[in-house]
Amino acid sequence: MLKRGSAKDVVTKYDKESDQMIRREIEAIFPDHNLVTEEGGEFDRNSEYTWLVDSLDGTGNFAVGNPFFAVSIGVMKGKELVLGVIYAPYLNELYVAEKGKGAYLNGQKLTVSEVAMLKDSYVTSCEGGDSERKQLNPINSRLYPKVQDLRKLGSAALECAWVASGRAEAYFTTKICNYDVAAGVLLVEEAGGKVSDFEGRWWQPIQDGFLFSNELVHEELLQVVKGAL
Repeated sequence: MLKRGSAKDVVTKYDKESDQMIRREIEAIFPDHNLVTEEGGEFDRNSEYTWLVDSLDGTGNFAVGNPFFAVSIGVMKGKELVLGVIYAPYLNELYVAEKGKGAYLNGQKLTVSEVAMLKDSYVTSCEGGDSERKQLNPINSRLYPKVQDLRKLGSAALECAWVASGRAEAYFTTKICNYDVAAGVLLVEEAGGKVSDFEGRWWQPIQDGFLFSNELVHEELLQVVKGAL
């Protein structure tokens, strides 16, 4: 088990090594495609295809032996997400979504939950890039009394996957980067859910706050979130 004080150096090492390995594999097969990775930055090759890669999502968890971490890879064709893959190696869970073809966990088709009331819902949240938690804390305070439970996994990719698989009814995050949730966006949508920003607009590959849900609780949750901002 790693000590928390040593986590930063170790995480940086494995983040970079994983990023470089994934980037090499993509570029070997699709050398002309654009790439955006957390560690490597942006590689614009003027292609209609763009890969959005988080090589180690949930690095804080990884550093202290918490199994909730994953690799997240999304692919866009123009402005449309067409492929999403999330792999949680410790959990042995491989999530795959292809535009128009559904979402799957280890080959089994996924559907979002059928819970229709916010008071019966399990909701997850994270601060994304909001290091001072200026947006997250007021939302959590307003939301917690209105839900069955409010949780945090520490991995945006897996929090999206939980919504897609029905383990949670919703997930919201503030100021998240595109590579953190691109795969999760498609996964949730292909499982029958809904994704929007805090104004109700469809997800765009920018750093912003977003809400992922089973669709049934989306509007009720959106009103709570907007009322806290």
